[in-house]
Amino acid sequence: MSSTEELRHTALDALHRSLGATMTDFAGWDMPLRYGSERDEHTAVRTRAGLFDLSHMGEIAVTGPQAAALLDFALVGNIGGVKPGRARYTMICRADGGILDDLIVYRLAETEYLVVANASNAQTVLDALVERSAGFDAEVRDDRDAYALIAVQGPESPGILKSLTDADLDGLKYYAGLPGTVAGVPALIARTGYTGEDGFELFVKPEHAVELWQALTEAGAGVGLVPCGLSCRDTLRLEAGMPLYGHELSTALTPFDAGLGRVVKFEKEGDFVGREALREAAERAAAKPPRVLVGLVAEGRRVPRAGFSVVSGGEVIGEVTSGAPSPTLGKPIAMAYVDAAHAAPGTPGVGVDIRGTHEPYEVVPLPFYKRQK
Repeated sequence: MSSTEELRHTALDALHRSLGATMTDFAGWDMPLRYGSERDEHTAVRTRAGLFDLSHMGEIAVTGPQAAALLDFALVGNIGGVKPGRARYTMICRADGGILDDLIVYRLAETEYLVVANASNAQTVLDALVERSAGFDAEVRDDRDAYALIAVQGPESPGILKSLTDADLDGLKYYAGLPGTVAGVPALIARTGYTGEDGFELFVKPEHAVELWQALTEAGAGVGLVPCGLSCRDTLRLEAGMPLYGHELSTALTPFDAGLGRVVKFEKEGDFVGREALREAAERAAAKPPRVLVGLVAEGRRVPRAGFSVVSGGEVIGEVTSGAPSPTLGKPIAMAYVDAAHAAPGTPGVGVDIRGTHEPYEVVPLPFYKRQK
């Protein structure tokens, strides 16, 4: 993007600026990176609650008598088996098995689904779904302008939301969604998130976004709720071992290469895009394990970044996909794909090449952080 005039703005843009947010271009959207200290925002989500604007995410409606059949054909998951009111994490792949995006699909009603794609891939996913809908009695609709998306995440989030809605939050399971009213605003209330904490994502009309944000801010003031930017969202998801498209996932990898073969449901009825290539990928992975996604924890203070080489005995054995200082662990951490022979937790002699110096790192299982239930 050559200038901010070309960036898309969420319905909360003026509010972010009034709060002093540092803004950044993220997938063509002008988004808040941080409001103050990234570490403080991160810690607030881990210990209290944080409020996020996620309106850059790509919402795509799939409706009609054959909506389920279309999604079962277009995606690798068993979407027809999702009950109304529930959601599923899944992926959309190319015919060669490469991952186009990872998605959350909500079944809102018997013949009505909401597909949520990553901002950077929303158009790609929309185009693929439209193309794959040929021959199905179903409609694919770009609903990106129909929604603002606000997330409240952290251990205090259920109490904050309960004070603003009479929806049955106690009965709302993880990866479920229900229509309700929050602070007088109609919303799809989903118990989902990308932080490793309990929390909710609220899909509302853009014209209601400011009203809802302010109501949540007031409701959370007494328990330490703070506005949070994309920077701490990244360190939160990294600690929780959650993959990010463009880092842990790409068209160069199949779900089996990414260690996420469980999302591919070969047992579902009918064909689906990439089935044959994915079956071959599954067989390859079973015969000779591909590189494995592991956690790395620094012994020193130097921070690894995406693309840095993982080394052992002078040989390159892998590559860092995401790295950052971990506010929770107090040390630099990274996710990396490494050769299977070096993937076991505690494997000795593993390091990261940081500008010519091989810094020692401990191989650990993912996630780095798991909340207490």
